[in-house]
Amino acid sequence: MTGTQLLEREAPEALEHLEAIAARIRSHVVDMCAGPEGGHLGGAFSCADVLTALYFSVLNVDPERPEDPDRDRFLLSKGHAAVGLYATLAERGFFPVAELAGYGRPGSRLMGHPVRAVPGVELPTGSLGHGLALACGFALANRYAGRCARSFVLLGDGELQEGSVWEAAIAAASLRLDRLVAIVDRNGLQLTGATEGIAPMEPLAERWSSFGWAVRDVDGHDPAALAHHLGAAPWEPGKPSVLIARTVKGHGLPFLAGRSSSHYVTLSPRNHARALSALRRPEVLG
Repeated sequence: MTGTQLLEREAPEALEHLEAIAARIRSHVVDMCAGPEGGHLGGAFSCADVLTALYFSVLNVDPERPEDPDRDRFLLSKGHAAVGLYATLAERGFFPVAELAGYGRPGSRLMGHPVRAVPGVELPTGSLGHGLALACGFALANRYAGRCARSFVLLGDGELQEGSVWEAAIAAASLRLDRLVAIVDRNGLQLTGATEGIAPMEPLAERWSSFGWAVRDVDGHDPAALAHHLGAAPWEPGKPSVLIARTVKGHGLPFLAGRSSSHYVTLSPRNHARALSALRRPEVLG
């Protein structure tokens, strides 16, 4: 039974709630990418359901107490998708939704990559290949402090070409950091083309498993399934967990979905309107 089927059976309103939040997050991203600076729309759209599941079903965080020492930690290793994180944090109440309108403008704390000035952001990220090691540090610090909090990190699949990712993966397994959870946004595309045409990674699940991780593979656009699996981690005692989320870059916008050209866009007024129209009409989602 999928996560969606579980929520439909047990609490159908919960599934509708997650889907509605993910739609609002994508709408905010579209608005930000229609500004003069543009933004990394494709990767923000591919991970929108992951962020929704984390912040509205899984993470132990409190917008009123963003520095609570017992909170779960989340790191956006693929920091170029900051517009998605900003939209999620605003929807979760870490700062006013109205602040999103200032994204990328002079004086705004909402920069192209996330920084600590933004409530809910743990560390500056976006130098690809560093996020997993940083999350290992959080997990190890929690262990030494006797806290049961979990540490989550979202990686891009192109980012897995960085050797530092696999050094951190080895360290996490050898240290038995089972309160560490990685999510791979497996949309199959990076800036210059398909990941499998640049540096093939499949079979990806077996690769992570060979490094000593507990692995699950799931539809990355099923927020209920994502919430179910992420909420259940750790899946195996003594092993860090990695969820491979199969996604589509630009998911939800027929004129951008599955295209490398969605990586960074500055939406024209016409395409801004097209995008908002597509998001309001689920039957045309791609």
